[in-house]
This record gives sequence, C-alpha cells and structure tokens, in this order.
Amino acid sequence: MSDRSPQPRSGADLGAVLSTLPNAILVIDDANVIRDANLSAEQLFEASAPMLRDRRLDELLPPDSIVCALVRQSLETRSPVSQHGAVLDSLRTGQREVTLQVSPMVDRSGWVVLSIVEHTLAMKIGQQLVHRGAARSVTAMAAMLAHEIKNPLSGIRGAAQLLEMVVGDEDKTLTKLIRDETDRIVKLVDRMEVFSDERPLERTPVNIHEVLEHVRRVAENGFGRSVRFIERYDPSLPPVSGNRDQLIQVFLNLVKNAAEACPDEGGEVVISTAYQHGVRVALPGARTMMSLPLVVAVQDNGSGIPEDLRENLFDPFITSKPKGSGLGLPLVAKLINDHGGIVEFESMPRRTVFKVMLPIVRSRPAPDWAAASTSTGNAPR
Repeated sequence: MSDRSPQPRSGADLGAVLSTLPNAILVIDDANVIRDANLSAEQLFEASAPMLRDRRLDELLPPDSIVCALVRQSLETRSPVSQHGAVLDSLRTGQREVTLQVSPMVDRSGWVVLSIVEHTLAMKIGQQLVHRGAARSVTAMAAMLAHEIKNPLSGIRGAAQLLEMVVGDEDKTLTKLIRDETDRIVKLVDRMEVFSDERPLERTPVNIHEVLEHVRRVAENGFGRSVRFIERYDPSLPPVSGNRDQLIQVFLNLVKNAAEACPDEGGEVVISTAYQHGVRVALPGARTMMSLPLVVAVQDNGSGIPEDLRENLFDPFITSKPKGSGLGLPLVAKLINDHGGIVEFESMPRRTVFKVMLPIVRSRPAPDWAAASTSTGNAPR
C-alpha cells in the first residue's frame, strides 16, 4: 500500500505556486529589503525578479506611500494589515487603484508578505466595451460616407473642372481650391472605408517580435529619426493568433503617436513584451472566454494625454495634433477588437503607456520560432 501522506513543499515548488497567482507578491525582510517577487510583481513594476531582489522597498516606491506605511506597520506590530481602495502611484507602475494586504511570515520571523491586487484592470476591460462601441460607430459611419458622400463629391469636382475652362485666370484659384478640398475629403472617406471592412479575419501564427522589429525599422528611418528606441522583449513568448499586416498597422500607429509625443530633445520610446497570467474576456456573441496573456506596451516620455481627451480618446476625430485626423486610435481599437484583444492606456507627464493584450497560439511553436524571437534582443537601440 503506497504512502499518500502529504509531502513538504520545496522552495522551488512554493515559487512555482506564487508565480501562478494573479496578485503581485513581494517578500520583504525586517530591514525593508525585498527578498523575492513573483511574476505578477515583475509585470506590475516592469522589472525582473533579480532586479527587484535586494532592493529596499522605499527605493522602488515613494517612502511616504501607503504601501511603505503598511509594511512598516506590519513589521512593527507583527500583525496583518490591509487597505482597500488604496492608490499606488509611481513612475514604474503609473496610477492604479489597488487592495493591499501585508501579513507576517510564519516560518521567518520579521519577514512579511505584501500582496497587491489591482482594481484598475477590471475598470479598463469595462472601458474596452466603450472602445468597441466607438469602433462599431465608426464602421457604420464609414459605410454611410462611402455610399452617400463620394458620388456627390465626384459631381462637385467635375463641375469645378468645367468652370475652370470658362472662368478667367483670377477665378481659377477658386476652382482649384474646390478641386483640392474635394480630393482631400475623398481621401478622408477612403481612410474611413477600412472601418467598414467586415470580412472574417485571416489568422495565422504571428511572431510578435518580428512585427515590432519591422515597425521599429520603419520608425527609425522615418518619423522617429530623432527618438531613441528601447526594446524590452521576452523572447520566450509564443506566437500571436492574428493577422500580420493588421498588427503592423496597429503598432505603427501606436509607435508613431508615441514618437510624435516625445520632447524635441531626449525623446524615448520603450517597446516591451510580456506574458501576463489571468486575463480572460468574453467575446461578443460567444459563450466562451478568451485568454489574452500576451502584452505589448508602447511607452513614451512626452507630456501626457490632455485630461479632457482621455475619456473619448478612441472616438473618431478626437485628436490633440494640429494636423491630425483623429482616426489612428479608432483604427487601432477596431483592429484589436477584430483580434478579440484589448487596448488600454495610462498617462501622466513623462510616462504614457499604451498596452495591447492579445490571444496566443496554443499549439507548440515551429522549431525555428524561438531562434527568430531571440534574435530581437533586449538591448537599447
């Protein structure tokens, strides 16, 4: 008869369990030094566990923050403390509403475990429904524009050409203005027509790092010549289930916006990838939940998005650019929606981040995929 009595867990087993938790976990000793961190903490603080270990907590977060205060209280009283609806605010994390729990460790005197549960993600997933609604409204508007506006515009342009043949030279400037403005409106309508494309998405396994490398090369040789690009890639990520051309369009738009938001001197755009556990959403009209573990972030050090634009940022024709059309982000929302993904953003002075969460291919990657991913590298460029 076999012995079925429970076996003690090793440190490696415990680390594996902590890594599966969606909460960010930090182990902190009596000197306020971080001793361990799980995968969710790495993602929250945008740093690997080796980088977090042996750092003081008050080097990672402001010493007067609610997090540091609760840890000090738990260390002094040797009792658990918690705070619901706290605001975590730092350059690494941005501003997030969280629940904090600090508990003394049973087997290590003077050490505590800090758990950070984020509320912001649920709020952002709710906002994504608004983004999808905006994308659908643009789709309906595009179909209407294509059918109801382009034909009259063609007639107006033709009439202007006929007038140009009979008017004097002083009036030809006006007829040319009519033609130019008509052509400009037609180009705008042509850009809108992409929103009315309802054909099923052609999906293939896509190496997201190859997409991002292509986008970076385009940026460095064009609109991003004066910007420093930094890549922080996780080379172990599996392929995305999506359309390569559309994903290139998405990240070209996001990287272009980031580059244009950067200051004239010292501009930096950080492009990063990561694997995030625990994010699942219901697809419209479907009974199944889709997991969105692959996260791509595009971060700039510009002045931030104006407060009055944030609520409607993904609506059509909303832009802070003097010559912008306000269609770039609605297109991003539409294409990511077609992929079953989520796009969200956080913004403050010197740190604006757009994050795209995407589904992955569940089958094993092709043998040459890992080598292609690894070739992207992690060093700043």
